[in-house]
Amino acid sequence: MTMQYHLLRLFQPERSILREVDGRRWAAINSSELGGDRTSWRWSVDVVCNRQWLAAAMIYSGWRWSVTGSRGFRPFIDAGFDVIGRRESGRVGGARGTESGSLWLAPNPSKRWGELFFLFYTPFWLTLCLGIVVPYKLYESFTELEYLLLGLVSAVPTFLIPLVLVGKADSSKCLSNRYWVKANLWIIIFSYVGNYFWTHYFFTVLGASYTFPSWKMNNVPHTTFLLTHVCFLFYHMVSNLTLRRLRHSITDLPPSIRFVTEAAWILALSYFIAYLETLAISNFPYYDFVDRDSMYKIGSVFYAIYFLVSFPMFARVADKEDDGWDLQRVAVDALGAAMLVTIILDLWRISLGSIASNSHSTQCKQPGLAWFHVPGSDIQNGNM
Repeated sequence: MTMQYHLLRLFQPERSILREVDGRRWAAINSSELGGDRTSWRWSVDVVCNRQWLAAAMIYSGWRWSVTGSRGFRPFIDAGFDVIGRRESGRVGGARGTESGSLWLAPNPSKRWGELFFLFYTPFWLTLCLGIVVPYKLYESFTELEYLLLGLVSAVPTFLIPLVLVGKADSSKCLSNRYWVKANLWIIIFSYVGNYFWTHYFFTVLGASYTFPSWKMNNVPHTTFLLTHVCFLFYHMVSNLTLRRLRHSITDLPPSIRFVTEAAWILALSYFIAYLETLAISNFPYYDFVDRDSMYKIGSVFYAIYFLVSFPMFARVADKEDDGWDLQRVAVDALGAAMLVTIILDLWRISLGSIASNSHSTQCKQPGLAWFHVPGSDIQNGNM
C-alpha cells in the first residue's frame, strides 16, 4: 500500500524525517539534500508500507514523535501530517500556516485575531473620513480642535477595543505578548518617523503642502500622525494576508523564483496602495501638490518606498507563537525599517531631485537633510 504524506513544518532539517525499517525497504530522506527555506518546506514522501510494521520518526515543533505499527498513523496526522486523499486545493493543505484553517490567515492565533480585528475596524474610520467628512465637506467648518478630534476618534479605538473585547487567543496572554499590542507599537514607531521626518521629503521632493488649520509638530499636523497610524495598520494587514497566501502558492517553486515573485508582488502592492491613497484624498483641497499629475505617477513611486521596506519586515512580527518577538525587538525592528526608508528617500532627494518646481529642486540639492530646508520652518516649528 502506498501512502503520500505532507510535512507541514520542519524545525530540525538535519534529521531524517521518515524511514521504514521493517526489513523490506529503507526509505530515509534527509532534508539537507533538498535545500530551501528550512521553516517552510513542504514535502511529499511516498512510503511503501505493509500492514504489520512501520516505524517512523518526525521532528515537529521541537518534539520527537515515534510511531510504530499501522495503527499509529493517527498521531502522525494530528501532529502535522495530512493524508493526501483529496486534491491539494487548500481545504487540507501541507503548506505553512494551515493550522488556521486558511491559507490567508496566520498560524499564530493571537496574530490571526489581531489581523482580523484591524481589518474589521477599518470600515469605521474609513467611512468617517472618506464617507462623511470629505464628501459632505464638514472640514470647511473644522478648527484645530475638530481636526485633532477626528484623528483621535479614528486612532484611539485600535488600542481601546482590544482591551475590552479580548480575543480567545489572547485571554491567557499578558498584554505585552498580544499581537495587537506588538502591531500597534511597530506601526506607531514607523508612522511617527514617517510623519516627523519623511513628510518633509513630500514638501521638498514632491511639492506637497498642508493648508488646513492644525496644531503641528515639526511643521506636520498632529492629525496626520493619528490618521497615518490607522491607514498603515490597514495597509500592513492587507500585505500580511496577501503575502502569506502568495507564499503558500509558490512554496514548491525554486528559491530564486520564489524571491522574484514575492519581490514583484511587494512592488506592485506598494505602488497600488500609494497611488490609491493619493487618489482617495484628491477631493480634500487642503492637502495640495504643485504638480498633481506628477504626484500621481512619480510621487506614488516615491511613497511606495515606505512599503517596499515595511511590508516584508512587518510580516515577520510574531508569525509564530513564542518566537522571541518581545516589545523590545518589535521596537528595534521598526526603527531599523524606518532608518532604511530614510536612507533611500534621501538618496532619491540628492540624486533625482524634485518632481515639482525649480525652487524645490534647488532645496533638494542643498546638503543635510530634507527637514532642514523647509521654507518658513523656523517660524512654523514654534508650534509644538
